[in-house]
Amino acid sequence: MRRFLRSGHDPARERLKRDLFQFNKTVEHGFPHQPSALGYSPSLRILAIGTRSGAVKLYGAPGVEFMGLHRENNAVVQVHFLPGQCQLVTLLDDNSLHLWSLKVKGGVSELQEDESFMLRGPPGAAPSATQITVVLPHSSQELLYLGTESGNVFVVQLPAFHTLEDQTISSDAVLQRLPEEARHRRVFEMVEALQEHPQNPTQVLIGYSRGLVVVWDLQGRRVLCHFLSSQQLENVCWQRDGRLIVSCHSDGSYCQWPVSSDTQQPEPLRNCMPYGPFPCKAITKIFWLTTKQGLPFTIFQGGMPRASYGDRHCISVVHDGQQTAFDFTSRVIDFTVLTEVDPAAAFDEPCALVVLAEEELVLIDLQTAGWPVVQPPYLASLHCSAITCSHHVSNIPLKLWERIIAAGSRQNTHFSSMEWPIDGGTSLAPAPPQRDLLLTGHEDGTVRFWDASGVCLRLLYKLSTVRVFLTDTDPSENLSAQGEDEWPPLRKVGSFDPYSDDPRLGIQKIFLCKYSGYLAVAGTAGQVLVLELNDEEAEHAVEQVEADLLQDQEGYRWKGHERLCARPVPVHFEPGFQPFVLVQCQPPAVVTSLALHSEWRLVAFGTSHGFGLFDHQQRRQVFVKCTLHPSDQLALEGPLSRVKSLKKSLRQSFRRIRRSRVSSRKRRPAGPPGEQVQEGSARAERPGLQNMELAPVQRKIEARSAEDSFTGFVRTLYFADTYLRDSSRHCPSLWAGTNGGTVYAFALRVPPAERRMDELVRAEQAKEIQLMHRAPVVGILVLDGHHVPLPEPLEVAHDLSKSPDMQGSHQLLVVSEEQFKVFTLPKVSAKLKLKLTALEGSRIRRISVAHFGSCRAEDYGEHHLAVLTNLGDIQVVSLPLLKPQVRYSCIRREDVSGIASCVFTKYGQGFYLISPSEFERFSLSTKWLVEPRCLVDSAEAKNHSHPRNRSGHEKAVGRARISGSQSGGEERRPGLVMEHALLSDEKVLTAIQSTLEGGRRSSGDWHSQRLAMGYSLSNGAGRVAEAPSCQGCSRVAVTPFTAD
Repeated sequence: MRRFLRSGHDPARERLKRDLFQFNKTVEHGFPHQPSALGYSPSLRILAIGTRSGAVKLYGAPGVEFMGLHRENNAVVQVHFLPGQCQLVTLLDDNSLHLWSLKVKGGVSELQEDESFMLRGPPGAAPSATQITVVLPHSSQELLYLGTESGNVFVVQLPAFHTLEDQTISSDAVLQRLPEEARHRRVFEMVEALQEHPQNPTQVLIGYSRGLVVVWDLQGRRVLCHFLSSQQLENVCWQRDGRLIVSCHSDGSYCQWPVSSDTQQPEPLRNCMPYGPFPCKAITKIFWLTTKQGLPFTIFQGGMPRASYGDRHCISVVHDGQQTAFDFTSRVIDFTVLTEVDPAAAFDEPCALVVLAEEELVLIDLQTAGWPVVQPPYLASLHCSAITCSHHVSNIPLKLWERIIAAGSRQNTHFSSMEWPIDGGTSLAPAPPQRDLLLTGHEDGTVRFWDASGVCLRLLYKLSTVRVFLTDTDPSENLSAQGEDEWPPLRKVGSFDPYSDDPRLGIQKIFLCKYSGYLAVAGTAGQVLVLELNDEEAEHAVEQVEADLLQDQEGYRWKGHERLCARPVPVHFEPGFQPFVLVQCQPPAVVTSLALHSEWRLVAFGTSHGFGLFDHQQRRQVFVKCTLHPSDQLALEGPLSRVKSLKKSLRQSFRRIRRSRVSSRKRRPAGPPGEQVQEGSARAERPGLQNMELAPVQRKIEARSAEDSFTGFVRTLYFADTYLRDSSRHCPSLWAGTNGGTVYAFALRVPPAERRMDELVRAEQAKEIQLMHRAPVVGILVLDGHHVPLPEPLEVAHDLSKSPDMQGSHQLLVVSEEQFKVFTLPKVSAKLKLKLTALEGSRIRRISVAHFGSCRAEDYGEHHLAVLTNLGDIQVVSLPLLKPQVRYSCIRREDVSGIASCVFTKYGQGFYLISPSEFERFSLSTKWLVEPRCLVDSAEAKNHSHPRNRSGHEKAVGRARISGSQSGGEERRPGLVMEHALLSDEKVLTAIQSTLEGGRRSSGDWHSQRLAMGYSLSNGAGRVAEAPSCQGCSRVAVTPFTAD
């Protein structure tokens, strides 16, 4: 009877839950997905990036970040700051203009959209008449000049976006004011450039695509001078004193034109094709910047020889006889140059080149010899190689933190020492309470260590495992090296490199012990590396041990990729994490689970064929266990052959559905046999149920067959010191959970420290648990006598955790995709369970133990399970009673890669990928909340100074967001369950099944496009609501993702 009753409402517990749990999406880490526009405010020292999904993001000093989203979700084409104001204007691809402002509310700045505007033409006019091509914010701070495809320039008054029709500069008006000889050519097409005179705001330069450039007098409404080129115009630049104009053209040339009051057309002072004489690509943008030394900087995009280098993405810098073509690995979106901002200064004095590429932001120091790259403190290119897994470690000890930073600093000697020059705003966020690491594994075999303590995700150290193996390329080979006399003078810049030398190098699992400095890394080809942190360089051979997971099986043949070959000779390793042993699994399948116990010096690993235990102190294998089912041939095909089995697996799913329907029809008259006893007992107490609240009815879950594919797939490994054999003495143990719902428990005998090298580690299988429905096991946990999860290895020795209670009885929690189940130890008898799938229809994808501290009582906290489901919901489940506490909608259910990439922290936070290059950070805790809070004062805009780092109140940080939380009882919207409705339709199922059996479509046709989410944001706290998905921001998963 009790199993049907729901616990009553407890007001005290509800108040306590409000003190413990609150859901907020706080900050995005990484590089904006699909950037499309760049803007910079010299007065505010703030950078703006627009994206194809309609987002506009602002960045100042490290940590200063604002974000806004256009309601239309159209691509942002241009971003322009208003001179000297905390305002900016964006142009979208639907030809709409939007005015944004940074406003101070409650002591923090917020980015808000004030007005929007669509330029309208006269009735009957062609759409090109008002299609905006160029936007020029005038220094008066009240006017916008808009160049169009028709050749007309419209004037709009701010902030109301009022069109001043009497000030429109039409192409006819310009033509009438040109000399007779200039009218005969068809010089008018679209407006390509608009530039205000650097010294005289009453003059505007207008460039037309056919090659005509005019200087227009705004007061006298006349042409002061004009320049006519024989090549199509791409862009123009005005020298700081206004005496020289530089134009760039479609044939890869640029021209210098003197500006004078003479109405006669002057001849160009110089016509230069930097990479001629062979046909070159267009120079699309150019800067001509003066210096005190007298020799100017010429910086331009494009112009490379078309035949040999037409596919390169280059920006060239020419100064004082030195010329370098910076070669980027992704398409250049736009660039700008940071110069002296004081209008009274006589020279530009450029200090840095800022380049927005499609996959990264690169800043080049123009004041240091050799023009080195400046390491960015934010906007990290997380996906420089595709992310394949992630691992979070909280509360790093100071000594380990300093050693990692020291190792990373030796890798950064090629960066410039210049301080980050984009430093607008002021940070109001408190200092991070602890040091946190986020480790990301990548497709190219690297592991990157990120400082995830605060708002900025900063790269600390990069580990490469490539040197251990024999690959096609020499790791010491510098692909960007080039001879001094080669032309063009190309130099590779940026960190984005999407190509991997060998896909087998990909990192799949990471496990770091923060107390001992041991690191375990596992890869795609069955390689497991154990590394140790070393502060000095070393050269040694990596010892290799083979683990044959099929040693007791006969007749199996591996059809997948071959193993990686380790280098037999000593290898030179830089300071940092250095591998000392390699365990090679056979067959060389993807490593699916990994666990490291640094106190016992043991590492456990699992694949789709089984799991093993390795003693990395004695460099010997302890045991291996094959979990492969005799019918599971799919596990031997490898990841590259998995697509071939899509039809087979889907057919099996449909057969299970049909079997469940047939069996349910047969059982319906008599009722489920397994519930007859409960039904009988409930019938006797039926009169008493009228005034009681009943728990929801559980749906029937069809048991999975042992013949299903990948049943031996090892999903989780767990070390525990607990009572396994009897209740009188505890011992070390290893637990393993498989895809077929089996849990294996091995008792370990680990020699004491004084005899550790003399005696062998012994292992013996003590338990084997088979879950009834054979659902995949996603997590295993042991609770001590006080119902608290066992501490991490060495945590008690470092006085960072209480010793576990070994007097009371321990409990085993096994989490499968469908349910939570608690067993008593050592008898392993079922004590309690929570059927999540039967109640809600969702499946568990990831779990983690988290400590939730109270925001009111400093010394109060609770341990709970953070749970992520396949629907994108995040739940908190209590320990050990397994009572659901709160539930929040976090990730869209269609975002499979986002759900697969999610990783929890020990204090109720989490990360997941919202695009290949961005992590979304969220928090479930009221106490642990990392969010940006900043202030940008309009007074800063009036303080014109050189763009360098400042101190005190002038330093900056922040981001604009809306705060709040969702209630734990929030119900899902009907639209989110439409997929279940479709799959329940007999006609839909029949159509899909007939398509599969007919073989008319390949698996590649089943392409699912994931749409990025939009946000309505302001500053102050985390985000709560997600705007509707937008078609413009598709998310593509590059590689399979696993997270620890």
